[in-house]
Order: sequence, then C-alpha cells, then structure tokens
Amino acid sequence: MLFLMKVKMAMLAGALTAPVLATALTPPASHRPPDARHLTPAMFQYRATGEYSRDRTPVQAPLRHLRLPADLTIMKRLVTVADYERCVADAECSRVAAINGPDNPVTGVNWHDASAYAAWLSRKTGMFYRLPTDEEWTFAAAERAPDETLPPVDPADPAQAWIARYDAEASRAKPATSSRRALGANSNGLDDLAGGVWEWTDSCFIRSRIDDGREQITNVNCGVRVVEGAHRSYMTDFIRDPKAGGCAVGVPPTALGFRLVVQPSQSLVSRTARNAAKLFMRS
Repeated sequence: MLFLMKVKMAMLAGALTAPVLATALTPPASHRPPDARHLTPAMFQYRATGEYSRDRTPVQAPLRHLRLPADLTIMKRLVTVADYERCVADAECSRVAAINGPDNPVTGVNWHDASAYAAWLSRKTGMFYRLPTDEEWTFAAAERAPDETLPPVDPADPAQAWIARYDAEASRAKPATSSRRALGANSNGLDDLAGGVWEWTDSCFIRSRIDDGREQITNVNCGVRVVEGAHRSYMTDFIRDPKAGGCAVGVPPTALGFRLVVQPSQSLVSRTARNAAKLFMRS
C-alpha cells in the first residue's frame, strides 16, 4: 500500500512539474509559440457588426462602449507562409498557393484553413489558440480600427439609405497583399493592422432590426464571417469541396490572412496536470 502511494505521488509530481519542464526546455521551431502581445482590458468604442434596419430601412449600426471581460494575448504579426507550411508538412492544413515569400503573411486561406492551423498550433505548443472575435480584433487594432459610418440620409426616403450603402461599399478598393511589417506597429505593438491583408475573425454575420430603441437579431449566418483590415467586410467560408460547400464553394481572395489569440489559462499541459490530480484524489 505504501509503495502504491509513492508511485501515485511520483506520477502527480511529474504531471505538476511538466509545465515547468516545458518552459525550461527550448522547443523546436514548429512547437515554439509565436511572438504575442498581452493587452489589459480598457474601455473602447465599437461599431456593431452586421446589417441593421428600422421599418425595413437600413440604418447605422449602433456605436457601443465595450470592455473585454479578460486580458487579451494576441499575435504581434500575421501568420506567415513559413508558419503555415509547417502545418501543411504535418498534413494538418490544406496547401494554398503561396504568393508571398516565407516571412510574409500567408494569404488566400479560408476560415477553415485558419481554424485548422489554430488547432494544429494548439497541439504543437500545448497552448490554446483561436481566431479573435471582431470585438477583440477591434480592441487590439486600437487607432487602426476603422469606424465606417454611413452618410446622413433622409429617413423618409429608403432609397437614399440603400444608395449610400452601395456607394460606401463600391468605393472600397480591393486591398493588395503587403510584406511583413510594411505598415509598422500600432500603439499596442501589433504589426500590419488595417493594411493590405484582411484578417479573419471568428464572428458570424448577423442581421438585426431596431424597434422602439430595442435591438432584435433576426438572422445569424456563421457561413459568413467578419473580416477586418483597411475596412470591415463579410466573407463566406469558401469551402473547397463542391460536394459539401453548396453556394459557399469558391477560392478565397488572395488578400485574406489571419492572426490568432492565445489563451494561456487553457494550456493543454496544465489540463493534463489537473486531470492527473483528479485521478489521484479519486484513487
């Protein structure tokens, strides 16, 4: 009985010291967490995403004052071609046509490609990576987050609202890909925000109506996601398999890339240690 107790104590100690050992050793490049910035929550202005209407007429999305519920750790730079190719080499990510050099942002990826890379990187590093929400991206972008407002129109003339929206969208030039750090860092120390590469977020497209000052969501479409860059836009998943993609089948634009958020509190190694402790207590 005493021998069994010693074995259990040794196993528990090993599990609990695993994170320390993991940080003490230098992992290979494919396992090394990328450079990230840790941001403390603060109040910021946020223009709600999606389409809003009142009495079936397009209206401006509400401007809100938000504060993230927790600290945010987000990649300093966009995921590069070299980063992504390591996932491809492990047969965990779909190959895309690289139009940039290895140190430049990988582009031409769909939402599923970005999510697959996040899952692969999570397994490799033992940390939990994911795409940012649009709120998180806007907070991180700070002064480089665009707030696109529609020009004032006569509310009695619905056609003016539709024309204003069309003109605003038609005037947006398609962004070209840019080299890494070409635009420099913003006030939060993040490179190439709101520049030549649109960035995927995890936020779904929504439609809402405003009645008597109250907002009501009428549709949520997670086959279309919010993308951010020089301006905000909405992009379909671009599923490559025609048997499963339906109307979302297509090739992503060459200007679509991504960066990820990391949640250290959800470390896979730490979870292993907690699970080992639970098993020990039950035995």
